[in-house]
Amino acid sequence: MTTSYPVRARPLCRIALLASAVLLSACAQNPQVPKLKSEVVQLNQKLQALTDEATALEQQSQLNRNSTNGVYVLPAANNPAALKSAVGELSVSLSHVAPEASGTQALLHIRALSGTSLPAFTATVDWGQLDPTTGKPLLVDMLSQPVTVSPSLLPKTEQTLELRFSGQAPEQLGFIRLRDVTPTASSPTATPEAAAPEATPPAP
Repeated sequence: MTTSYPVRARPLCRIALLASAVLLSACAQNPQVPKLKSEVVQLNQKLQALTDEATALEQQSQLNRNSTNGVYVLPAANNPAALKSAVGELSVSLSHVAPEASGTQALLHIRALSGTSLPAFTATVDWGQLDPTTGKPLLVDMLSQPVTVSPSLLPKTEQTLELRFSGQAPEQLGFIRLRDVTPTASSPTATPEAAAPEATPPAP
């Protein structure tokens, strides 16, 4: 007589189902891996950009602490610098740094920190590269150009100048320096219009 014994299939089925669930879960997560890697790369790039900006800002501060003539602004610092000048304390910054055929173009922003109207003045802007080892300006290859802030009829606390820096691509432009700020003639004042004559009432 043959004796049959019951086969315990349920635990094996449970193990198989559990293994399948784990595999399916792993497959479901795989599409997220490239996305996570991309996000990590982007975060690393942002962190590197912030690190570079902080390093450039420290270089800018160091240059201005040691400067006896004018104020240095480093495009990579992405921050303004203050200048005590003959026309008062000024905030100087750069924006919209972009390549052009002969070098680089950018906007130079000059603002009166006192909040009063910015007077007319002339100045000189130098530009050039930084020594990759010391972080100091390479004065041998430095170029210069005069700039003028013209008087305005309406009071303005800030002026924006469009500048072109020849011979330096944006990645080569290490610094600009604004120096020799000299006030010019005072801004012309608007002439008030003559008052219109009053109408004469008709005789009764």
